[in-house]
Amino acid sequence: MNKGKHILLVEDEENFGSLLQNYLQLSGYTIKWCKDGAKGYSTFKQEQFDLCILDVMMPIMDGFTLAEKIRESDKEIPMIFLTARDMKEDLIKGYKIGADDYLNKPFDVEVLLLKLEVLFKRKTSAAGPTLHQIGQFKYDPTTRQLFNGSSTKKLSPKEGQLLELLCEHQNDVLPREKALKTIWKEDSYFTTRSMDVYIAKLRKYLKADNDVRIENVHSKGYGLFVG
Repeated sequence: MNKGKHILLVEDEENFGSLLQNYLQLSGYTIKWCKDGAKGYSTFKQEQFDLCILDVMMPIMDGFTLAEKIRESDKEIPMIFLTARDMKEDLIKGYKIGADDYLNKPFDVEVLLLKLEVLFKRKTSAAGPTLHQIGQFKYDPTTRQLFNGSSTKKLSPKEGQLLELLCEHQNDVLPREKALKTIWKEDSYFTTRSMDVYIAKLRKYLKADNDVRIENVHSKGYGLFVG
């Protein structure tokens, strides 16, 4: 179970921070709330955390700077950024630093809880290779093989990377910027068009199962949905 996980929350808005802390604690998480980036960093150095929730705009030290410092100490800890600004540049910068997800304020706390569960499950399964179940399909990211009963399809490296990212965000949204930066290492018109081509290929490979679909989530990215 994910409950009892220790989360570092760094948020300078008093009312919002208090509300979020209480809600997450009621959901079974252990929360350490800091009200500025500098305090957040000193707290991170002193204690052990399973995940960080960082506001972007904060006094003393902003969330991006804090994330960079945390990444110097821990390359793997999951991070979620909170921001009141809906700017593509912020998204790109966050994912470059190593963000696992982004939430624009205001947001539904139930959505945050779902994202936390996904991140903790992903971290738990990262210890070794895992077969991803996609409806009637199974995907082995180690060999890049997509299984459907007795038939097997070997994916290209980029097809495999893209499907694995979609599987990690199954029934959620894979942000377009994250996929582009992870696989193509840049976010441009040409890489976006290239990714669209690979999405079309994956849709073709998965079309045998009517319960599996890859949807274009307008202005956000793609979602692999099952059911």
